[in-house]
Amino acid sequence: MDVRNVGIVAHVDHGKTTLVDALFRQAGLFRENEAVRDRVMDSNDLERERGITILSKVASCTYQGTKVNIVDTPGHADFGGEVERVLSMVDGVVLVVDACEGPMPQSRFVLRKAFQHKLKVVVCINKIDREGAAPLYVYDKTVDLFIDLGCTEDDLDFPVVYASGSGGYARTTPDGTETDMRGLFDAIVSTIPPPTVDPEGPVQFQVSALDYSTYLGRMFGGKIRRGRVRVGDRLIHVGETLETPFQVTKVWVFEGLQTREVEQVEAGEIAMVSGLEDAIVGDTVCDPAYVEPIPRIAFEPPTMTMAFYANSSPLAGKDGGKALTIHKIRDRLEREANVSVSLEIDRRSPADVVKLAARGEMQLSVLIETMRREGFEMAIGRPEVILGRDEAGVVTEPLEDLTLETPDDTMGSVMEELARRKGEIQDMTSLGNGRTRILAIIPTRGLIGFRTNFLTMTRGEGLMSSTLQGYGPHRGEINGRSQGALIAKDPGPVTRYAYEDIQERGTLFYPVGTETYGGMIVGACARDEDMVVNITKTKAATNMRSSNSEATTVLDQHRDMSLEQALAWLREDELLEATPKSLRFRKRILDHSERKVSERKAAV
Repeated sequence: MDVRNVGIVAHVDHGKTTLVDALFRQAGLFRENEAVRDRVMDSNDLERERGITILSKVASCTYQGTKVNIVDTPGHADFGGEVERVLSMVDGVVLVVDACEGPMPQSRFVLRKAFQHKLKVVVCINKIDREGAAPLYVYDKTVDLFIDLGCTEDDLDFPVVYASGSGGYARTTPDGTETDMRGLFDAIVSTIPPPTVDPEGPVQFQVSALDYSTYLGRMFGGKIRRGRVRVGDRLIHVGETLETPFQVTKVWVFEGLQTREVEQVEAGEIAMVSGLEDAIVGDTVCDPAYVEPIPRIAFEPPTMTMAFYANSSPLAGKDGGKALTIHKIRDRLEREANVSVSLEIDRRSPADVVKLAARGEMQLSVLIETMRREGFEMAIGRPEVILGRDEAGVVTEPLEDLTLETPDDTMGSVMEELARRKGEIQDMTSLGNGRTRILAIIPTRGLIGFRTNFLTMTRGEGLMSSTLQGYGPHRGEINGRSQGALIAKDPGPVTRYAYEDIQERGTLFYPVGTETYGGMIVGACARDEDMVVNITKTKAATNMRSSNSEATTVLDQHRDMSLEQALAWLREDELLEATPKSLRFRKRILDHSERKVSERKAAV
């Protein structure tokens, strides 16, 4: 069968996954009366809740006798490693660009990678039915982006379709009358070439996709570059240091949104196989008589680390957590690092801690939230950036290209916050609709906690994205949290009497009745100093009544934090206790006397 392998790439929230839904409907993948939820490729609960694609996924459909393997990729920069591995197994990409926003930083990133892999590009200007859409202006900006990236004349002759993923149509002109997706399918089949493969040669393919089944163990695969892979074949796995012979136990191809088990798969197809436990992305699988490793896929290095500890608080195990030990936490993180190409575990860490390196704050928060839902409990340190040194021995740090879109009336506070975080503004453009686009360079550590502050400052109307620029000279200290911590003195529940008294000294994080323990952080102090408070004290019983004894003080609202906000709020001597039901702040050293001694030693 004629095959096309195509990746769908775009900036975050430009509508890739919704567009894929429309392609599947056009291909007849769903019955007329079948109830199908939106964004079928976002199968993970967190993907659906956050409205972003986290893991790239493969699905296929058939259009006029041609099988089209479609790979949806993440648009958020933290998951850029997923894009890298997808491009290694496709022969072309559909670049989706929002008809209002135009090309954005991640559009530039994915298009540059596509050119590096010498892939054919189909441009799809999406959301043309959205208010404020300017498809022809966005087309011109996309041409400018192609030229800016140094494309060839052949690349510049790209087909363009104007689409609405939610409306289910793709048109050859912005004012066309087409009502279905055939225009995009036609562009894919005519522009993206079939795989260049050798169907009769000895087996060879690169591992580009990984999965895990409780029943079958590790599943791995990619585009078959040469030969045919059959159940029972004896092949050899070429890793970074070892060559391991193995026998293929099962073979699958993608059919619709599922995988279908087959006896053999031809060159050019994207397939999954089983029979080996320790394959990772970038390894080569080939015929034992023709061991020819394919050059490994190069990924952007991690920029941030985070330390994971076993939960040692007095409330450990009280929130329904099932996996509590550092051994189980390490096993889970190693499984994740084996599947996710941009995660690395520091093997030099002490036995009681797991240090995980990742691309960004969102990638780490998604992993922590996933583990909480799986029943893990853990204590987590503040995220830290990975510093480097240049040839002269000068300390360097990762820098990001940051793009912000903000309402004009919030620009002052946004620019003030950027300056505080050592951001340097490169360009400002008025978009003409009461909004301004700001381009800046900012240290990666300046982005920790910035997203939440930015959305608050812009009343949720701001748009933000960043891509890694590289390493540059260290930009000096960034003033962090300006508030100290309110630390619980003794264990017990938060009482109303104590809450009334303590709320004058700062902002509390938990409502009345919440169980606490000594050394747990229960709020933010109004001053930049830590304060131990008696959060469990009760009113002394007396038979005397005062004239105002019946008066009731109104309690201030306690402050709830998201996981990202909580990670950004931490200081070096604090941990975040994450359980399936709760997020709690605590001091690393719970005992007040020991903590004082430690602080004095640190001061000396």
